[in-house]
Amino acid sequence: MITPTLKQLRYLVALHDQMHFGRAAESCHVTQSTLSSGIAELETLLDADLVERTRRALWFTPLGENVVKKARKILREVDELVDLTQAASEPLSGTIRIGIIPTIAPFLLPQAMPQLRIAYPKLKLQFREQLSDILCHELLSGELDIILYALPYRCGDVHEEPLFQDPFLAAYPPDHAPLPDMVSTEDLDGETLLLLEEGHCLRDHALAACSLPGVDPSRSILGTSLHTLVQMVESGMGMTLIPQMALDGGILNGTHVRTVPLSGDAPARTIGLVWRKNSARQSDYMLLADMLKSWHQKRSR
Repeated sequence: MITPTLKQLRYLVALHDQMHFGRAAESCHVTQSTLSSGIAELETLLDADLVERTRRALWFTPLGENVVKKARKILREVDELVDLTQAASEPLSGTIRIGIIPTIAPFLLPQAMPQLRIAYPKLKLQFREQLSDILCHELLSGELDIILYALPYRCGDVHEEPLFQDPFLAAYPPDHAPLPDMVSTEDLDGETLLLLEEGHCLRDHALAACSLPGVDPSRSILGTSLHTLVQMVESGMGMTLIPQMALDGGILNGTHVRTVPLSGDAPARTIGLVWRKNSARQSDYMLLADMLKSWHQKRSR
């Protein structure tokens, strides 16, 4: 019995991800004709129509959708088999595909990654910056090996390894009235609060940490990134909540924005490393988690 090849399955999954033959071929580093021929051979082998094509569009048949799901699982198992042998030969070597959210990536990577490269020169990290829900989907589908985001977050059947706490501070415009040494969450109730758009977990964590589950739309303004929020605060549009990690990363450099710690139990988000349960490289990921914990402890001294 002739069975599908891994290459054919990878072509099929790439086409499903991109929904475009040209982009799928590019992601597989092959020509479009090679990818098209591979998928046609797979359909012939299975004696089934998996993809419907027209000049302007393509879509997967119901059977094609089911085959893609099974193909993802097969490819993930094969990748984990390779990972298992790599992990056995030398810790933290080979390639690790890591997803990271935008409110962590620009502040942690430039600081922590150089030390990791020195300690493990044979480790190759491939980064993808995206929102938490997209990263979770790609982790569970096998497109990513681990993700770095803020806990808690519902991501399915995964292992979550807390790394460290990242406290929030209140950030005010330069011309704001004299500020106390600390402010309470009650003090924020009368302010125009600048928040990230829906989909950013930092928005939800900040509101939950500061006991502000509901925000009056008439007194809140949305931004697309932390850097955008800082510029909005600088221009006097309102105040916001900024994590300590971003302050340490220099997000306020060149501005006159002022920050004040929040009183009480130090509201914070928990930064965590996440991977699929029973992954073959759990020991590697735990080693990476320990390194990030150690890095943060040294930085916090």
